[in-house]
Amino acid sequence: MKGFNHVVSAAVLLLLIIGSGGCVEVQNSALLGQLLMAATTTALDESTVAAGLKEALRVGSERAVGTTSQTDGFLGNTLIRIAMPEQLDTVATTLRQVGMGAQVDQFEVAMNRAAESAAGEAKSVFWDSITQMTLSDAMGILHGNETAATDYFRDKTATTLAAKFKPIVQQKMKTVGLYGYYNQLMGVYQSLPFTSKPQFDLDRYVADKAQQGLFTTLAEEEKLLRRDPASRSTELLKKVFAAQD
Repeated sequence: MKGFNHVVSAAVLLLLIIGSGGCVEVQNSALLGQLLMAATTTALDESTVAAGLKEALRVGSERAVGTTSQTDGFLGNTLIRIAMPEQLDTVATTLRQVGMGAQVDQFEVAMNRAAESAAGEAKSVFWDSITQMTLSDAMGILHGNETAATDYFRDKTATTLAAKFKPIVQQKMKTVGLYGYYNQLMGVYQSLPFTSKPQFDLDRYVADKAQQGLFTTLAEEEKLLRRDPASRSTELLKKVFAAQD
């Protein structure tokens, strides 16, 4: 019975690490409800436990992705806001000095808007990794370090996300006019005396920052849940984690 309770704890822990906002929705899942109710009475077979865990993680990951993909999900979050890349610092400083500060700001906003739009594509990638998760993976996360779940998703999804993000980011950059802002800034900068265009891959920069921001958000949510009992917003959550404190 003790081993099964650990499995249930792992399921709830993983859900809340990925997005504590998904608690109410997951509790409404008939499959997960069956899993949690049975935890106090009788053991379930592994296939049922796994199915409940995956359903919980699916809903939770949707909410986590929602945090970064909403308007200002990147721009309004100082931890993940995409700033002017270092390679363009000289460009930005020079253009501000010649009265193009507003255009530089528009460029920064557009980078963040592109990342917010692309972040939504992570949902299906996370779900793919969840379907491959084993009960052993869950136990490892439960007893791992304060970012064990984030590390798991980074290890399992980073390569796939990188490949999927690039074309999505490119399309979103077109949609928000980022290429236009960039070309305008570079055109003005190169027209100034004693300047040359820096070597810089805009597509890769925004895609990488979008991916890093997503994992940073997951890590912060995970650390909060592990450290702060006040963040456990339901009676079920408090009960599950009482033994872990």
